[in-house]
Amino acid sequence: MNTIRLGDIAPNFIAKTTEGKLDFHEWLGESWGMLVSHPADFTPVCTTELGTMANYKAEFEKRDVKVAAISVDPLTSHFEWIKDIEQTQNAQVNFPLIADDEREVATLYGMIHPNDDATMTVRSVFIIAPDKKVKLILTYPASTGRNFEELLRVMDSLQLTQYKSLATPANWKNGEDCVILPSVSNEKAEELFPKGFVEVKPYLRLTPQV
Repeated sequence: MNTIRLGDIAPNFIAKTTEGKLDFHEWLGESWGMLVSHPADFTPVCTTELGTMANYKAEFEKRDVKVAAISVDPLTSHFEWIKDIEQTQNAQVNFPLIADDEREVATLYGMIHPNDDATMTVRSVFIIAPDKKVKLILTYPASTGRNFEELLRVMDSLQLTQYKSLATPANWKNGEDCVILPSVSNEKAEELFPKGFVEVKPYLRLTPQV
C-alpha cells in the first residue's frame, strides 16, 4: 500500500467521472483541491456526506477549492447512486464522482487499509495546495460522518498560514486571533503585523488576523 505524507506531491491520475474524463492535476490547475474517498456506492453515511458536500460547494468555490469524490464502483453505479443522493438529501451533485472499479487511484493514494477492509476504500480527505502538495489528510471510521464546517475551517487556516508567518490556535475560526510562529523575532513581528501582538509567553504571541 502506498503511503502519502504531508508535503508530498499528490499523485496524478486520469480517470472516468460522472462529469467526463479527468486528468487530476490538469483539472486542479492553479486551484486548491479536496479529494474525498468513499468505501462504496449506496452506503448510508456517504449518501449524507455527498449531499452535504454538494450543498457546501459554493463555500468551497469562494475559497478557490475544487472538490471531487471517489469510490471503487463503476460509473453506471455512480449515476444510480446520484439519483438517491439528490432525492434524499435535497441536493444536486455538482462535482465529479470518480469511478475507480479497478482500484488504481485507491491504491495510488493508499485508500485501502487491509486491517479495516481488504477491498473497500477508507473514508479519507486529501486537501491539496495549488503547488500540488498534500496539506491535510483525514481518515474517518465508517460510523462517523465528516464535518464540512470543520473542513472549511481547516481550509481557511491552511490558506491563511500558507502565505503568512502564522499558525491558528485550537478552535480557531476565520477572523479570530492567530499565533505568530516562534521563528519570527519580536522585531520582525512588529514589522509584519502592524496591528500589534500580545506576548502571553515568549513562545506564545497572539495577533489579530491580517
